[in-house]
Amino acid sequence: MAPDIKDTAHPIDADAVMRLLPARPRLLALGEPTHGENALLDLRNELFRQLVEREGYRTIAIESDCMRGLVVDDYVTSGTGTLDEVMEHGFSHEWGAHDGNRELVRWIREFNDGRPASDRLHFAGFDGPLEITGAASPRQVLTALHGYLAARVDAALLPCTADTLDRLLGADDRWTDPAAMMDPKQSVGQSADAGQLRLLADDLVALLDQQTPHLLAATSPDALDRARLYGRTATGLLRYHHGMADTSPARMTRLCALRDLMMADNLLALAARGPAFVHAHNSHLQREKSAMRMWQGPVEWWSAGALVNARLGEEYAFVATALGTIRHQGVDTPPPDTLEGLLYALPEDCCLIDARQLATTLGDTPPAPRVSPWFGYAPLDPAHLPGIDGIVFTKDVCATPS
Repeated sequence: MAPDIKDTAHPIDADAVMRLLPARPRLLALGEPTHGENALLDLRNELFRQLVEREGYRTIAIESDCMRGLVVDDYVTSGTGTLDEVMEHGFSHEWGAHDGNRELVRWIREFNDGRPASDRLHFAGFDGPLEITGAASPRQVLTALHGYLAARVDAALLPCTADTLDRLLGADDRWTDPAAMMDPKQSVGQSADAGQLRLLADDLVALLDQQTPHLLAATSPDALDRARLYGRTATGLLRYHHGMADTSPARMTRLCALRDLMMADNLLALAARGPAFVHAHNSHLQREKSAMRMWQGPVEWWSAGALVNARLGEEYAFVATALGTIRHQGVDTPPPDTLEGLLYALPEDCCLIDARQLATTLGDTPPAPRVSPWFGYAPLDPAHLPGIDGIVFTKDVCATPS
């Protein structure tokens, strides 16, 4: 007999989410098991609106390039550019094409219009400048960090000149060659130039930290935060490129771990500024290790959520999303003995599940793991229930009409 789990289900809103938590977290993370479904983006947008209005959240961070995210933030806070330009240039992974992301940016800009700077909403990408095909050149972040420091500190303190950086960086296409993802021998990440750049990046970040009192007096806190982002991204990118040149069996494990470390560092920096709402794949936000089967075999690494949770404790909260069907992708009704199957039997089309209460109700007989017929969808692992604060369950996700 299936366990009676109806008492674990509640309507979805910000108040219901907060009732699951001991206190308002500095980082409230909403995961998703697949990308690009506007129904899930619309749900995210509505929850963010409620968190802004009822809980004082002022930042949303999504799984997109942290540097491109600055383009979006400049638009929503000061009107720089146009909405079309921002959607084209402000997102990685081609996510600027999703209607739900466009509506989010439009609403934030509308909310901020006429408000004082202290009350404006902010947008952030917290992913590195990375794609499945490779990583960006470190040129943008290294030159931006060097330029910020060169304009504000004694030139004698700088570890190098802008010309030296330019010479060591060389042509950008040698960093972005997609062949390097599959063939580490094609990567420049362990070249002599890359090694020198790693040392210089470390020296530039150290100088930024050493000069913090002066820089706070000479510039705005927002400008200093942006410079710190340049530094984190520069050192993270150079580590990632170094890992791309690795020929050992641990190569993909190392790359996945480095990506989530960059994510975690960006999230912790956002948390230091105030409460933020975070949206990304469940696997990046969960408290457990992430796992994936790749061409080199299975890999496991600590997720960004696990790393952040280790630092923030109860100030980090994770609400996962589970789905019943995505029929336009071949994901049909879940088997009744799976976690999604149990939730699918509930009368609600969309609800919030108290995950810990659910884990208690299920007891020592957890549901069977669901097997996904589509590589783009990852079902929830029932073994992860104790590390999840809540589950947003949507029974059926339909294709967006073209």
